[in-house]
Amino acid sequence: MNLSFTTKRLNVIEIDASSSMVEHHQLTIALPAILTPAVVANLPGYFQGIDSIAAAEKWLANMLNECSLLMVQSQHQEVVGLLFIYTESHDAHIGYLLAEQYWGQGLAFELLQGFINLAGTKSHWHKLIAGVDESNTPSIKLLKKLAFEEQASKENGMLFYEFNLNQGKL
Repeated sequence: MNLSFTTKRLNVIEIDASSSMVEHHQLTIALPAILTPAVVANLPGYFQGIDSIAAAEKWLANMLNECSLLMVQSQHQEVVGLLFIYTESHDAHIGYLLAEQYWGQGLAFELLQGFINLAGTKSHWHKLIAGVDESNTPSIKLLKKLAFEEQASKENGMLFYEFNLNQGKL
């Protein structure tokens, strides 16, 4: 399934082995500027320290083996963030991040809303599951605004939210 989609301000492209060398290069070059300490502060250790092209190449190769990775571009083709999808049975565990200079502009809402619409029409998934650090208030508010429901489970300071795709599109 091709997971690429477009929203009003974003072009979201799945990056995999069949992606062009230009797309891989564009993402690799952008990663050190996106994965800054502020952006990755609440993320697992393997997101930390991506501060060179060599580190970005290694990180990207590992991520492509672990999950579906979508590159988020602005309408001017600048790489502004990433969307991660880990498929487990009929559920998709998702993660997202935007470069710090794009925070507070509604782009994360637009990204997730576009992805929910795509997943609701073109996937076999039953629900989307997002884990978020309990101190990440903006992401918690965003998930609630998008009708993700908080789950009772909590692990190591992480809260989990689910979106039932059978409830229809936004």
